[in-house]
Amino acid sequence: MKLVVVSAGLSSPSSTRLLADRLAAATVARVDAEVQVIELRDHATEIAQHFVTGFPPARLAAALDAVAAADGLIAVSPVFSASYSGLFKSFFDLIDKDALTGKPVLLGATGGTARHSLVTEHALRPLFTYLRALALPTAVYAASEDWGEDGLAHRITRAGDELARFVKPSEAPDVDTTAAIAPPRSSTGAITSVDPKDGFGANLVPFEQRLAALRPDE
Repeated sequence: MKLVVVSAGLSSPSSTRLLADRLAAATVARVDAEVQVIELRDHATEIAQHFVTGFPPARLAAALDAVAAADGLIAVSPVFSASYSGLFKSFFDLIDKDALTGKPVLLGATGGTARHSLVTEHALRPLFTYLRALALPTAVYAASEDWGEDGLAHRITRAGDELARFVKPSEAPDVDTTAAIAPPRSSTGAITSVDPKDGFGANLVPFEQRLAALRPDE
């Protein structure tokens, strides 16, 4: 199982990368997954070249392929002008339009103030809804004052648990196919024939016998 983390942080060290790493750790604590981190600042020039030439350089092509092949995605952006960064948007503009269809995505964002806390709902979620991805219910925003707070840790844990549940393969339950078989019926819904070998009719009383039981003794 493969989990890809896309971080659009520009500085080093980066609070955006820190949040991305903590979200990934919360996920792999609940499901066994290989994690690949894509730092968009390492691909900034290549992204611009792709827009100009129409062809991605090899490293960028590998990053785009990794996102498309992932079982789950964590996408984290810093807040720029009350929205995601231009670098973040440019990268996802290059993703094939069908690559994220149905893919579970955990959304995250970082900013200097709590006033931007709704950026995950007003900017990130509509973007990934447009890409037909499955944006998970819990998105995590971390303002500067949130680091070290229990509230942030709780949201990270809950978000990681949600992503783990979506990417973890589930075992199909055993189904008794004989229980799903229904006896043949007419267009009015009446049973037309019953074969005891099929398991039907063991407790059925013929209609004529029921009718005779209702008649007064002659």
